[in-house]
Amino acid sequence: MSLKHELERLLGKFGQDTQRIEDSVLIGCSEQHQAWFALDLRLNSPSSINASLQKLEMEAELKGSFTELRKALFKLNIKDASLLSTAWALLRWHDNHKFCSRSGQPTKKNMAGSKRVCPSNKIIYYPQMAPVVITLVSDGTRCLLARQSSFPEGMYSALAGFCDIGESLEEAVRREVAEEVGLEVESLQYSASQHWPFPSSSLMIACHAVVKPGQTEIQVNTRELEAAAWFSLDEVATALRRKGPYAQEQDGTFPFWLPPKLAIAHQLIKEWVEKQSFSSPSA
Repeated sequence: MSLKHELERLLGKFGQDTQRIEDSVLIGCSEQHQAWFALDLRLNSPSSINASLQKLEMEAELKGSFTELRKALFKLNIKDASLLSTAWALLRWHDNHKFCSRSGQPTKKNMAGSKRVCPSNKIIYYPQMAPVVITLVSDGTRCLLARQSSFPEGMYSALAGFCDIGESLEEAVRREVAEEVGLEVESLQYSASQHWPFPSSSLMIACHAVVKPGQTEIQVNTRELEAAAWFSLDEVATALRRKGPYAQEQDGTFPFWLPPKLAIAHQLIKEWVEKQSFSSPSA
């Protein structure tokens, strides 16, 4: 039985229209040159009848279990996580761009899912990513980490924010650091980039930034952040070595920990620790 027929069988078994296969999107290709497609089963849709029951039946059929997507990304290897990230972003983009912004008419997806076209005026829509700067700020011997209220308890990360229209990368970094912690950046250096599918497909542009000497007093923007603080090399290096899960301690607090390895923030922090350790007199 071909993969297509197997998918049609599964969709039919769970009461879904087999024509929905046409909604699938191309997300990559195997080393054996087999095309990989992704399809949203819409089991979380409000219109999905008996969604919980369908999930249980599908888990039994496929001998697996559904996992919250953010958690899944950090459990997979880099290649599989990238495929899952691409699938989520593409499927969400198509779901949100079903109509032409000029004519109001329904748009049509091409077979691969790389674009949508308005049949009435031939306008082509391509998936886009929003640029986001993520910046690890340092004063030379310490790095600045912050947390939002939505973060898991105890987790701190680098500063991040969307680029505004008309801004350069450098301008966005300086503005975000000034807005979120009230510090002025003296110099910055590009590190790497990463696609991130949440909330709606972003290109994370990672940078290291150094603040002006003597200007290290943090003024936390409580509308953006829950907390921000300077951390020493030892504190950060210890957190990098710490293994999860991160349970609440006896005094009611949570240990200081960092984003998982797959996150570009983790890579930024690791780079800083390695650079500091290499330049340290005791190294």
